Amino acid sequence: MTTTSATSGTTPTPTPTATKSTASVTTSATNSLLTSLGTGSGVDTSSLVTSLVEAQFAAKKGALSTKLDTITSQISAVATLKSNITDFTKALENLVKGGTLSSQPVVSNAGVLSATTLTGGNLSGLNSTIKVTQLATAQTAVSSKITTPKTTTFGEGTLTLKIGTASYQANPNDADGKPVPDTMTGLAASSSFDIKIDQTNNTLPGIAAAINAAKSGVTASVVTDADGGAYLSLKGPTGAAQAFSLIASDPSGDLAQFDVGKGASGSSTMAISSKSQNAKLTMDGVEVERASNEVSDLIAGAKLNLTSVGTTTLTSSRPTTAITNAVGDFVDTYNGIVQTIKEQTDPITGVLRADPAAKNLLRALQGLTSKVLNSGAAAGAPSTLAAIGVRTTREGLLEVDDTALTAAMTSNADAVEAMFSYGTSNGIFSAMQSLQLNATSSIYGLGASNSNYLKSRTNVTDAQGKLTDQAAAMTTRLTQQFSSMNAKVSAYKSTQSFMQQQIDQWSKSSN
Repeated sequence: MTTTSATSGTTPTPTPTATKSTASVTTSATNSLLTSLGTGSGVDTSSLVTSLVEAQFAAKKGALSTKLDTITSQISAVATLKSNITDFTKALENLVKGGTLSSQPVVSNAGVLSATTLTGGNLSGLNSTIKVTQLATAQTAVSSKITTPKTTTFGEGTLTLKIGTASYQANPNDADGKPVPDTMTGLAASSSFDIKIDQTNNTLPGIAAAINAAKSGVTASVVTDADGGAYLSLKGPTGAAQAFSLIASDPSGDLAQFDVGKGASGSSTMAISSKSQNAKLTMDGVEVERASNEVSDLIAGAKLNLTSVGTTTLTSSRPTTAITNAVGDFVDTYNGIVQTIKEQTDPITGVLRADPAAKNLLRALQGLTSKVLNSGAAAGAPSTLAAIGVRTTREGLLEVDDTALTAAMTSNADAVEAMFSYGTSNGIFSAMQSLQLNATSSIYGLGASNSNYLKSRTNVTDAQGKLTDQAAAMTTRLTQQFSSMNAKVSAYKSTQSFMQQQIDQWSKSSN
């Protein structure tokens, strides 16, 4: 069984990035201002503004960043759960749909027919004898050789193609003892098609294309031999009701050479090489006919492909080992997915600990063992996974009781097989499909959770954008203020320098 392994572990809850406190940044900026003023070397406006803006918005930026990291982890976790449950359901569908878990037909004489199980078919207990007395065949007809098919053209007119049930006259063998095809003596037509032939399509390929364009079921083709000559070949579907005739509107015209069947003119060069007939067979003494050698409506759940006349028996073989292995593989994959959900919904560390859809998915999975998977089971027969030995452990995972499973397969094999059938409305695949649809729903499932998280992420990124705009505005305002202050300080220092020079001069004069 090919299954989908669940992703182990969860996305860890992000750790907030350490940021400087507003008080520490403000203190640093104040000390820088005082130092600059004290040294008389001017204020480092760029550094001071950056520090003050950082102090104002650091806490808010840190909170938004932490929130965004958490939302991103939640989106990733939801995607993982959706992928796990969807892949698990798809793998289960491929397994049960493939027919390897259903009883397979066994043919005693493979030369007479082959048999396959139809999707959802149940062939347990099959035991029939089939005798094929006639295969279904299709009417075929071939014209005489056209030596120059690329240049030869035929007259204009109408070819009428009729399809229905024909009557035949048997012909004796030829002089060499070879069978001569029966002659069509009548045709009860059920449909008719008029095929127009004119200058645009009166070549051999053109006539073949016109017949095919009618979409009657009769196929026309041009067959070329080694000498370059060509033949018009006609073939209908198999079955007694699929005989055909092709008659030109002018029996004396060129197109009449392609007449075939009831009403063909004397100038026709077409010959019926095979007539249409039904397949005839007897099943357990009952005679039946079918229009095709592929028979899907004789044995419920099986398709027969008739290949020759003869007799064969048809029984079935149950895939006991495949079913047993499928139960084990189901449990292993189930446990991987459940373990992932339990970690992601852990009340302390789980990134989806507050997500209702994830919690509902866990509860739904844990209820699978008690869900009825075969409502048509006979009284006393198992109808749940728990009844065939699939137990729930204390950790909330599953395990297989091999003894109980073997006992169920021995005493109630039909009931166990029915749980893993594709066509049933309440088998294991149907249960998983319903669970998946609910779990991934965009209204109340993980799809809805994903939409909510995406919306929250948009809100946070919008808030970050607004915070960035506010920081830019504050940076512009502070830069202007400190630039003005710096100019005034420079003027004060210039005055101080001038006064100091005067004092120095006075001191020298007094000396």
